[in-house]
Amino acid sequence: MAQQQQQQSGALYNALTAGSKIIGTVIADSDFRVDGTVEGDVQSNGKVVIGEQGRIKGTIVCQNAEIMGSLEGKIETHHTLALRASGNIKGEVVTQTLIVEPNAVFNGTCSMSKSAPAAQAKK
Repeated sequence: MAQQQQQQSGALYNALTAGSKIIGTVIADSDFRVDGTVEGDVQSNGKVVIGEQGRIKGTIVCQNAEIMGSLEGKIETHHTLALRASGNIKGEVVTQTLIVEPNAVFNGTCSMSKSAPAAQAKK
């Protein structure tokens, strides 16, 4: 189930727990963590985290992202994308900063710029 949880810093974030599935578009004003499955688009004004059990097939647009599970599709981050050792991306990446740990899997294309993707689209 999707639920709101409180981080140690006191800020709220949304979570999709393991075993849950969303088909459609997710729009979150704050951070969003996926430990289940999303088939569709995710838009967040915060950070998107795909946990080790998490799967997203679609497009993600967010400020920052951390991928420990799998993404098939496109991701646009305005700042940093961290692909952890257990993470797997198949598709297109647009980001300002890309961090890839050893043993991570990335098959696709990557475009990096010092300006945010949204700013590039307005030019």
